[in-house]
Formats: sequence, C-alpha cells, structure tokens
Amino acid sequence: MGNGFRRKVSVRGNQDFLDIKLKDPMRVSAGPLGVQAALRHSFKEMGVVRSMNALLKMNQQDGFSCPSCAWPDPEKTSKFAEYCENGAKALADEATTSHIGADFFNKYSVEELSLLTDYELNKFGRIIEPLVMREGSIHYEPIDWHEAYEMISSELKKLESPDDAIFYTSGRSSNEAAFLYGMFARAVGTNNMPDCSNMCHESSGVALGETLGIGKGSIKLEDLYEAEVVIVAGQNPGTNHPRMLSALEKCKQNGGKVISINPLKESGLVNFKNPQHLSGWIGSGEDIADLHLPVKINQDIPLIKLILIKLAALDAIKNDIFDHQFLKTYVDGYQELLNDLKTHDEKVLLAQCGVALETINEAVNLLARKSKIVVCWAMGLTQHKNGVENIREYVNLLLLKGAIGKPNAGTCPVRGHSNVQGDRSVGIMHIVNKELNDRIEKHLGFTPPSKEGYDTVDAMKAMYDKKAKFFMCLGGNFLMAASDTVYTAEAMQNCDLTVQVSTKLNRTHLVTGKKALLLPTFGRSEKDMKKGKLRHITVENSMGQIRQSQGLLKPASDTIKSEPDIIAQLADTFFNGNHSMDWKALGENYDLIREKIDMVVKGFKDTERRAKGTGYYLPNNVRELDFSKLPNGKAQLTINKIPKHDLKPDEYMLMTIRSHDQFNTTIYGLDDRYRGVYNERRVLFMNPDDMKAADLNKLDVVNMTSTYDDTVRTAYRFKVVPYAIPKGDLAAYFPETNVLVPYNHFADKSKTPISKSIRIRLIKTMD
Repeated sequence: MGNGFRRKVSVRGNQDFLDIKLKDPMRVSAGPLGVQAALRHSFKEMGVVRSMNALLKMNQQDGFSCPSCAWPDPEKTSKFAEYCENGAKALADEATTSHIGADFFNKYSVEELSLLTDYELNKFGRIIEPLVMREGSIHYEPIDWHEAYEMISSELKKLESPDDAIFYTSGRSSNEAAFLYGMFARAVGTNNMPDCSNMCHESSGVALGETLGIGKGSIKLEDLYEAEVVIVAGQNPGTNHPRMLSALEKCKQNGGKVISINPLKESGLVNFKNPQHLSGWIGSGEDIADLHLPVKINQDIPLIKLILIKLAALDAIKNDIFDHQFLKTYVDGYQELLNDLKTHDEKVLLAQCGVALETINEAVNLLARKSKIVVCWAMGLTQHKNGVENIREYVNLLLLKGAIGKPNAGTCPVRGHSNVQGDRSVGIMHIVNKELNDRIEKHLGFTPPSKEGYDTVDAMKAMYDKKAKFFMCLGGNFLMAASDTVYTAEAMQNCDLTVQVSTKLNRTHLVTGKKALLLPTFGRSEKDMKKGKLRHITVENSMGQIRQSQGLLKPASDTIKSEPDIIAQLADTFFNGNHSMDWKALGENYDLIREKIDMVVKGFKDTERRAKGTGYYLPNNVRELDFSKLPNGKAQLTINKIPKHDLKPDEYMLMTIRSHDQFNTTIYGLDDRYRGVYNERRVLFMNPDDMKAADLNKLDVVNMTSTYDDTVRTAYRFKVVPYAIPKGDLAAYFPETNVLVPYNHFADKSKTPISKSIRIRLIKTMD
C-alpha cells in the first residue's frame, strides 16, 4: 500500500429509500407531543434516571448550558424544564450510554462505515478512547494520548510553513477551549482559523459591522417581551431555536405583533403550545405569526424596498412615520436612500418578491405606527451571494424607524451552535486584529502572526490544491457542514494528517488525510474533574451574555479528556515546555485561562466572578447609541442591489433546510413531523403547480443537478413531495444537498456559501 494508496470511502453514504409516510403539515408546535418526543428520545439514549438528573440541570444557573443552540436563558429560569425538544435531544445525543472504541473499529473499517447514512453513524454512540488510523490502513486502532500529541507535533514541525496547517473550530467548544486553541494556532505561527461562523452568520457579522459598528445583535432577551413588532425573517424557530417561541409568546400576550417572512409557512410560527404552562397542555395554544409573507427565495431585498417605499410615501404626507430626530442625530445616508428608493418600480418589486400586494400593505400598516421593532433572522438571509446586503436592507428598516439602541427594539441574529459567538469573541478568526495582537504580545509574551489566514472557503481550496497538509477540527463535522461535499472530501484526503477532537462518530472521521487521529472529549453535560476539583467553563449566548456552565454526569470513559486539556497538553508537547505561556498549568486550571482571557479579549472582565448566576453582558456599542467608529460617527443607511439569479427556463431555485429531527449536521431521527414527512430524508419539497408543469407526481424520484462554471454537480435520488412553497422554488434537507453548492460561489464580502439559493435542474429517474 504505497504512497498512492487512497481509501475507498463513500462521501454520500447509503441512498436507499425507506418506507416514507406523508401527512399534512402540523399547525401546532411543541405541546404534549413535543414533550413526549423529547422524553422518548432521552430515555432511549440515556435511561430514565440519568435523563431526569441531566434535564433538570440543563440551562439552570448552577447547571450546564444546552449543547444545542445559543438561545439565551431568561433571568428567572423555570425549575421544571428550561429547555426545548431539540435541546433535550442534543443532550441525549451527547450523553448517550452507547459507546464505541477500539473493538468497534477493529471490527468495522472506515470503508464499510462510510456506506452507512449519517443518521446510522451518529447512532453508534460516544467515542471513548483516542484512536489513530495509520497511513495505508482502513481501520482505526488505539493510541496513547502522549503518542497522539507527539504525532501532531511532529507533523506540524515537518511543515514547510506554519501556514500549511489549518485549525478549524465548531461552535460547540467553550470560551476556554477556543481561547487556548486560537492562541496555540497563533503560537505555531498561523492565522488559519476557519470556523463554523464562516458558513452561517459571517454575513451577519459583516453587515452589522458596516452599518452599526459591531458584528453582533443589539437586543437582550427581555427586549422581545415588550416589542411592538417582531419580524422573523429567514428563520424557523419551531425547529431550530424552539425556546425562542416562549419569548414570542410573551410578546403576543403583551400586545405585540409577529410578522413571518419565509418561503415556507413553518409550524412554529403558526401556533405554539408552551409545555411549561397548563394552557400548553389543555388549551388551544398561542397563535404566533399575525402575518406571513411567503417571499420567494432570496427576494427579501425587493420586499423590504417595497415596504420602505410605501412607508416613505406615508411619511411624505405625515412626516411622522420615520423617526426624523433619530435619523438626524445618529444616522448617515437618509437622503441617498430615499433617492434610491425612487428609482425602483413598485410593480417590478412586487413581481420579484412574490408576495401579494394586500399582504404587503398589511405589513406596512402594522409597521407605520410602531417604533419598538425587532428583526430576528438566521440562515435564510445569510447564505446567499447577496447575504450581506439582505441584512443591511433590514437594518435600513430599523434605522428609519428609530428602532435601534432603545429597549424592545433592534437586531437579533439568531446564532446556531451553542457557543459559536463566544468562539469568535475570544479570538477564533482568520482576520488580523492589530489591537488583539498587541494585547497577546503584551500579556502572553509571544508575537502572533500578522498575515491574514484562511477562512473556510480558502481552507478547502488550500487542501484541494495540496498547499495545506495538516487539518485539525475542534469539534464539528466539517465535511458535511461545508459546501461542495465531493470537492471538500477530495481536499481533506490530500492532507498528510487530519485530527478530530470529537464526542461521536461522523463522516469527517471516515474521509480523512493519509493519517488520522480521533481524540475523544467531554460533552457539555459531563463532570470535568482534575485533581479532585470540579471545573467549569463559560459560553456566550446569542445576545452577548457570558455565563458559567458546569457538567454533572459521569464522563463516558476514564480515557477521554476535556478540550482545554487536549489543547494545552498538545501545546506543551509541541513547545516541549519552552514557551512564554505555561500551557500545562492552563490545561489544569481554567481559572488561569479566564485570567488570560480577561487580559487579552476586549470586553471580558473579572469573568471568574461575574459569569456565575445570570452572568454578564459584553459591551455593545449599539445599546449605548455609540457609532463613533463608523464614518462620521453615525450608523449607516445603505444602498443594496436587487438580487439577480438569471434562471434558465428549466431551472429552479433550491434552498437547503433542516428537518425537525436534526441539529446542524447531526441527525437525531428520520421524521420531520412539522412538515408531515416520516421515515425519510431524501425528499424534495415542490410547488404542486410546478410538479404538474414538469409532469411529476407525488413521490416520483428525481436527481438534482447544479451547473456553475461549467461544472455539473449531482444529488441523486430524491422523492418529490408536494408542498406550499412559492412557484419556482424548491427545498431539501442538508447536508444531503450540500453536494450541489459550489465551493467558489458565496456571499460577497463574507464568503458564506450560497446554500439557500442554488440554481438547479431536475432529472426524473425510473428509480
């Protein structure tokens, strides 16, 4: 098996169909059915006693933060259940009593395992010992921790340049782990630190930075309760952030209104039965969205421009629709924006967005007399070529209404993974921040690199072009999360060594470099003990709040280690104890890490004390109406172009979505009960009129192809499901359809992949 050896692993896994069942989409979310689903999954994976012990401590002030999404905890948590169905599933998934180790991998080769589905891979359970797959082998085998550190160190030292190494981070890690990881990469000599933000909310960060001066949202959780209008755009909270529905429920009960803007009418925004209240069990629930605008895929800018034109016409008559005093004091670009709006034809905008004029007028009437407005969004806005401009256009609406920097109003990008925002705050970034570098040199004693590193797209290309030889992942499932799956797989296989710090098996562990290490780590819910002392970590939620998290469950194995431990011991091995940072001490005592964070990271202060209980908020200039770092010291209204997709007559616009039984790339089950799809994921949601025009019947099988730069990419064998989606638009689950997303087509400025607006064709097959 010489140097030409390449493992015969499958990127796609098993594509056989199951016995699919279809029902009408649900119009009620959560409630007793959600509780039953959560407990059934938990009890199956963890057992009854272990489940209840953990669930009662999740998101409590003296417990641990949910390993799922980054939705913030209320100041007064419910002692009974401060979690949602998917949070419970995420907990059960990481705290499962199913375990795998060397015996399992001795029995099954990576080639055999790669033929399974992502759902099947995830069900095997927790990895409980460090493993290595040596060059020429197709099996993982045990490896001693110290040998693993030596192997990584040796590979790093063999590189011609530190920039031949890539250090990727998922949003699951803690602030402490991410800080050490980022500092280790810099100490090695590279800023090659791509992270999952590059693939999701990077567009948000860029847009908010340009317009408001900070790449984070401006509101706190409590602001939603008394907002007059909450716009939920390009987001499905019922599946992706279910605890958000409790906040929207409070908003509605206080007289607020909710506008949903999304190609799909999602169940969570139709009706919500809060299982924490008796009415959620025996009552009719709370109707959430007062108005649903079924915008065509990536036509938010024409929609919002049309709304702004109509608001501007009203303001021209009454001069009190826009907040003119706010605009004069805090905002630049008002007249330029009005001039731009006058250049657009309302009929053209109406046709492009696909929303009925009557519905748009209702939205305008609702917004005209309100000033406490919150806009919440997720990937439905960010993952387009014009993702940055999408968000800037919604910011225009908020600025014109003076709905920024005051209670119950502002921006709310809803982050996905539980600490993705914290990772970036503590230094996981490929860009160079001179102020941060200066503080690193002053307080940590080494000079960090000043050359910009690779983001996710650049990292993929560097590996594909064989410029990068070493790839390390702190959590995540990079292969399935990234765009252009086949390309990404080829890229990873070009590496000399790939390293995964993980809890459970996923496809990235099977499609590897010539050598591969699999290093098991703690889950969020597990006790982290060192020398008899129980340690805790900190995380940052979607709204910039730093809070402590401390696990309580017995770890899956005595041979797994915490992420800070792994990084610190690796660094100590690499530098052979000869470095300005005392890595060994930092790995043992997280208090020391937090002291370093306080010194180096802007906004962190006295974290060890202040992160307890309800925690503390990082500084946010928007909340203080401080725009001093922006041109003229003011927030910026922007001119944003109308998106152009230039679809051919036989092309459709596809957006990737999650099912209700998944979180990011982790598949908990095969049902999407809110959309009425059971026991199958290889489905394509399609407008019935489009189906008729294409001579397709329900459950016909099609292949999907995308053609970019003369390269044809194919997603094979999907069953067509009729669904209420705008004509010309399609939806299908990711990661199965990531194969269609070209690696080199992404959002301007942010380089976020175009996963929500892919031009595709359909080819009917005979199955």
